[in-house]
Amino acid sequence: MEAQIKKWGNSLALRIPKSVAKQLALEVDCPVGLACEGAVLTVRPLNRRGLRLSDLLQRVSETNRHGEVQTGAARGEEAW
Repeated sequence: MEAQIKKWGNSLALRIPKSVAKQLALEVDCPVGLACEGAVLTVRPLNRRGLRLSDLLQRVSETNRHGEVQTGAARGEEAW
């Protein structure tokens, strides 16, 4: 599929065809990430809404996991 870069004010714009937007679940004002590697431009959706616990838990590893945090002596009925 081809597309053309157009001028939009002082910037350039790339129009995303409806079929591609639907496939990637892109909507108006949806944040995207841009990356350049050599002559290749990559545009990817940034899923900032709808984070799922299962996705977040997959990022937990032994190197980024912390132990218990002590907050002081029990003050109410929270003592076991």
